[in-house]
Amino acid sequence: MIGVLATALIQSSSTTVSIVIALAGTKTIPVKQTIPIVMGSNIGTTVTNTIVSLAQAGSREEFRKAFGGATIHDVFNWLCVIVLLPLEVVSGYLYHLTKALVDSIDTAGSSKTKKDLLKTITKPFIRSFVQIDKTALKCKAVHINGTSRSVLKRWCDKIKTTDLGDTCFPKNVTGNTRCKNLFALSDLTDEQAGIILTIASLLLIVLCLFIVVKLLNSLFKGTMASLVKRFINADFPGKLAWLTGYLAILVGTGMTMIIQSSSVFTSTLTPLVGVGIVSLERMYPLTIGANIGTTITGILAALAVSESEVHLTLQVALCHLFFNITGTFIFYPIPFIRRVPIYLAKQLGNTTAMYRWFAIVYLLGMFFVLPVSVFGLSRAGPVIFMAVGIPVLTVLVFVILVNILQEKAPGCLPRKLQNWEFLPSWLHSLEPYDRILSKFMCMKCCKNKQDEKLDLKI
Repeated sequence: MIGVLATALIQSSSTTVSIVIALAGTKTIPVKQTIPIVMGSNIGTTVTNTIVSLAQAGSREEFRKAFGGATIHDVFNWLCVIVLLPLEVVSGYLYHLTKALVDSIDTAGSSKTKKDLLKTITKPFIRSFVQIDKTALKCKAVHINGTSRSVLKRWCDKIKTTDLGDTCFPKNVTGNTRCKNLFALSDLTDEQAGIILTIASLLLIVLCLFIVVKLLNSLFKGTMASLVKRFINADFPGKLAWLTGYLAILVGTGMTMIIQSSSVFTSTLTPLVGVGIVSLERMYPLTIGANIGTTITGILAALAVSESEVHLTLQVALCHLFFNITGTFIFYPIPFIRRVPIYLAKQLGNTTAMYRWFAIVYLLGMFFVLPVSVFGLSRAGPVIFMAVGIPVLTVLVFVILVNILQEKAPGCLPRKLQNWEFLPSWLHSLEPYDRILSKFMCMKCCKNKQDEKLDLKI
């Protein structure tokens, strides 16, 4: 859940995984504990697609398709975690596999530098706003009770101290030259600067994503739309048709390796699904490929360390890679299992088309409320966590199984369980909540109109 929440906030699984890799390299976090965080980061990165789909909420049909296309990434990653996390806890499958691979690889010649085209372009712009003291970050990770050293880099000349002592707890730190960035000139604390930067970056990325959606909607119209639709959704002829999906996985992997961001790639596809240019069935393998391709960033980050640390960092990066590869082997090759994520994504799209407010509830609930709630319960202790978690999980599994049987084999169930009509409507339908929200919105709208009339009279 830490992985989900952290990635949802910074909108990049690559960044989260790179941070975790760095912490594993310094032995701040054991490799085994990084694996669930890496799994969570895969889920958190899908929040970007969901945000993008909101831009098409104006058209019910487009919104239905776009939300389905966005959430197929969520569904696939959640299913992978549901299957592979218990397997990892019981057997240590990813840990032992990657450890064996790393032990068999000669890491002595690994590169100590990594090239990132995107960072090369954006770094000068970022440095004009904020610079980070990397030593302070390590101090905060190592010292549980915190450090007096600021993460914001304010002095760009050699720091002078009257009593340095421990590097993480310097006293009377002064300098002669302030760094030439916006936050270095302020007296904000690390926490205040962090909140400002997080809010500003989220607003900026949402704005950029909405602009991307509008541009794609305007570009792919008429003849262009039909040509692209025919090309992307085309299958190989005859008996080779089954290879089309695997080619799409390779395309998704290659494109994501080039741009080093699965969020950007899948977010570009989401509005195309909304306008009907890319089908949901074609979006699915492209998304799987993007999941695999995004692991290249972690591998590059893992190689950009000293030889004494590379075996730990590379193991974490390979855990990310093999988690996605294993999920692909489970949920794609077998046709009836392949249809499960597509079916669930369509159901989410249909629900959102009927109740548009559900998209906001889903977005906040899955990526923020759920992770924070689980994290809070875990902090309360294992007894409270299990006392709440086990009943909730049991009810959830029961409801899922009954829903499946109601649709596929209702005769296997007792007559009372063949539908949910015996329950109050608010327990099995969104209609009561929709009525309340509609009534509230109507009252607000009527109030605004009355205020406008009063203003006109005055």
